[in-house]
Amino acid sequence: MHFDVHAMTGADFDTWLQQKIAAANASPSPPPPQPSGGAPSPGQSGPPAAAPLALVAQNIAYDKTELAAPANSPFQIQFDNQDASIPHNVAIHEGSPTGAEVFKGEVFPGPAQKTYDVPALKAGAYAFVCSVHPNMNGTLTVQ
Repeated sequence: MHFDVHAMTGADFDTWLQQKIAAANASPSPPPPQPSGGAPSPGQSGPPAAAPLALVAQNIAYDKTELAAPANSPFQIQFDNQDASIPHNVAIHEGSPTGAEVFKGEVFPGPAQKTYDVPALKAGAYAFVCSVHPNMNGTLTVQ
């Protein structure tokens, strides 16, 4: 893995960080995918049927790099940001961390917890990524 390191003053870093948070929160989540044939069926509304997925952010890393969720059914991610004063979130992208974004959870600083309600996704491979720290990512298998 290659990355660049930029040294800056604390004030410049704070400005950069606020810009990253604003940019991450500025783009709205795409609308949930609709099943073919029009309106969602009654079984696809309401609370998710699957057990929530647990994910922790600590030391600017997720505690898991692989998650699995049921296809065609909404689910929840219980996200625990344990990094004090550092903002994180969970966004889901098709195929890879740079693929089309299909879900984006709110960015928030830790320590704090949020439960994200993720709309039903079709079966396939997805990536989960922190919008502020793209090096934080993993694979979500929906089946």
